[in-house]
Amino acid sequence: MNLESLKAGGKRALAEAIAALESRPDDPEVQGLLEEAWDAQTGIAIGLTGPPGVGKSTLANALVKAFRGRGKTIAVAAVDPSSRASRGAILGDRARIDADPADTGIFVRSFAARDRLGGLADLAAPATVLFRALYDVVLIETVGVGQSETEIADIADLVVFCAQPASGDALQFMKAGVMEIPDLAVVTKSDMGAAARRAAADLKGALALAVRDGAPPKVMTCSANTGEGLPELTDALLTAAGSQTGPRLIARRRAQGQAWIDQSLKARFGREGYAAAGSETLLRPGETPFARERTAASVIRQRG
Repeated sequence: MNLESLKAGGKRALAEAIAALESRPDDPEVQGLLEEAWDAQTGIAIGLTGPPGVGKSTLANALVKAFRGRGKTIAVAAVDPSSRASRGAILGDRARIDADPADTGIFVRSFAARDRLGGLADLAAPATVLFRALYDVVLIETVGVGQSETEIADIADLVVFCAQPASGDALQFMKAGVMEIPDLAVVTKSDMGAAARRAAADLKGALALAVRDGAPPKVMTCSANTGEGLPELTDALLTAAGSQTGPRLIARRRAQGQAWIDQSLKARFGREGYAAAGSETLLRPGETPFARERTAASVIRQRG
């Protein structure tokens, strides 16, 4: 199993690889695939986050069509709430994204959030690495988040915060820690008119101090149902994605790798076990996070 075999095998081969990531993550073959993918990431990951009911799924569906219309291949990682009975994703990917099964340029996968409270799923980070090695764009949709869930910043190259009209005033936006992470903010359901414009103004006020590269994140409005503002949002995302290059992208991906190492080790060994590894948890230059995590895990077992 390698990237070439996944490209040749299409959606079925990739689905089997994702299943292997979940069922046998420590398998040398799976680890080898992730190592290869880490060094072959040419795609860009865009994270959609925001409160429940804001319309992230509808927007994701519209963006899939928009990106495909621009000739971009796209993978979607949709993180769903979990079933208490089966532990699987409550909503299925086919219900969320209207994708043509025959279109090999689209791959959609749902992940169950399970016990994760940050809006993501355990498999989201390694799956994103694999998707970025195979597709131009990776769209990551979190479950509905509140004021402090910011994990999407640990795996996405661009974070889009979604808000809806009548979702609160500027003070409520300013109280949300999630407002510290977006690269771009969008008010959905812009067809609601004055209410959407008011929400956009409140968002701009809340983001005024969140300065990045000399300016606060851009605030846009769009309606996935009517298409209003969607071409402009697609343009903005592609422009922002194009700016994620060179040292800036390397630094962001390195931070993502370190965040995954830390989260994985804490989940496996607890905070005390993680602390016992000391500097062995730190990602070295030229190293993949998967190799460093294995090394650190070995050290924890020896010291435990």
